[in-house]
Amino acid sequence: MAALAAGVIGGAGLAGALYLAGAPFPLVVIAGVGAWMILTAAIKYTDQWEKAVLMRLGRYRGLRGPGYFGIVPILDRVAYVIDQRIRTTAFGAESCLTRDTVPVNVDAIAFWIVRDAERAALEVQDYDEAVILSAQTALRDAIGKHDLAELIQSRVELGHGLKVALEEKMRNWGIQVQSVEIRDVIIPAALEDAMSRQAQAERERQARIILGTAETEIAHKFVEAADAYRDHPAAMNLRAMNMLYESIVKRGSLMVVPSGLADSLNVPSLMGVMGAAGFVPRDGVSAPLPEAGEGGEGGEETEAGNAVKGGELAEPGRTVKATAP
Repeated sequence: MAALAAGVIGGAGLAGALYLAGAPFPLVVIAGVGAWMILTAAIKYTDQWEKAVLMRLGRYRGLRGPGYFGIVPILDRVAYVIDQRIRTTAFGAESCLTRDTVPVNVDAIAFWIVRDAERAALEVQDYDEAVILSAQTALRDAIGKHDLAELIQSRVELGHGLKVALEEKMRNWGIQVQSVEIRDVIIPAALEDAMSRQAQAERERQARIILGTAETEIAHKFVEAADAYRDHPAAMNLRAMNMLYESIVKRGSLMVVPSGLADSLNVPSLMGVMGAAGFVPRDGVSAPLPEAGEGGEGGEETEAGNAVKGGELAEPGRTVKATAP
């Protein structure tokens, strides 16, 4: 629009000057149109992030822009307008063999920028295509030097190696590579399934090792506890009383006391455990609370060991019913 406006103003001014000077009308019209076309073609502009490569009669004259600039029509021309922002190029390598002869498809993306617009315009014919082809070649070369495990686990290192290789190749092109990132490594479906089974088997092996280690530690702890109880019989009795208490405090549970354990416990101690569980003495004999059922409700019969019912300790071998409050 600026070039058109300048052409219109210039052409109108020249035509008006010739008309005032008494020139013929056809000459005035021709001069006005010619001035408009020349001025319109002489004004060019580029955006803030662009550089224009100016050529005069086929020779390089320099860079122009950003903003408006003038050229000589017919003699000068703008050969290239080069974008100097950071650009992205997606590339990939299909069915490329790794060092361990595994076919893979690798997708990557390169971030690069034109630092020297003059070299990019004069040293390479099409720098966009050159960047893509160079990146693909470097990627295939890098894949052939690495195993499949390295490609999957070391994507950052692989991308850095590609960046160094591309910078070395594009240094004379005026192009700087910012970074190269590996987006995806695709392997055959059969190989992926085999790797999945291998990983699952490895996890199961690790789980069994951990379980065996835990069992070994538990066994050592049990040995230490047995040594402590052997040297301190009172501690063994307290432990037995605690186990009895934990069993009978649960409503509706049945506690079978082995004969040997009953012999090791005295009656006062057992009465204290049952009192803590909710039993109260009545007329010198321990009896259950009023809400406890009678006649075997909530209880089961057993003939093995001792049983407790209503706060009474049965003798070994007797069949009794036990009901917790």
